[in-house]
Amino acid sequence: MPQDDYFTPEAIATFLSADWSVSTRNDRMGFFLVGPAVRHAAGHDIVSDDIVMGAIQVPGDGRPIVLMADRQPTGGYPKIATVIGPDLGRLTQARPRSLFRFVQVGLEQAVSARAAEAAGLRTQPRFEPLVRTRFTSEFLLGLNLIDGVYCS
Repeated sequence: MPQDDYFTPEAIATFLSADWSVSTRNDRMGFFLVGPAVRHAAGHDIVSDDIVMGAIQVPGDGRPIVLMADRQPTGGYPKIATVIGPDLGRLTQARPRSLFRFVQVGLEQAVSARAAEAAGLRTQPRFEPLVRTRFTSEFLLGLNLIDGVYCS
């Protein structure tokens, strides 16, 4: 974990075992997490250092914040973890009050997840044309028809 020495072993265990959800107070700067407070070992102020996308800062109130695309370049709160790239998209689509948990992964697992994501993106989606054989009155009345010709 990035700065796990700022947290007690119990706080790290709580972070990894708790059910979390995103609050309704989210934007492109950060996603505020709802769950148990994560306590610091000895204070929450650190010398400002760089922040990567997905870093999870824990301010003084113990409520973690996942920093997103428009995050500040530096921050002065300890970071308990970083969300790996392939999981950031899932997190950004999480609805408020939907529950999830964090899992600690190593470098090999993170690289493997990134490779799997890249392989999935290389796969072309299969498209099937929509062929209508029955045109109801409701369907036809909903179209923009000019002299019986369909204009899209």
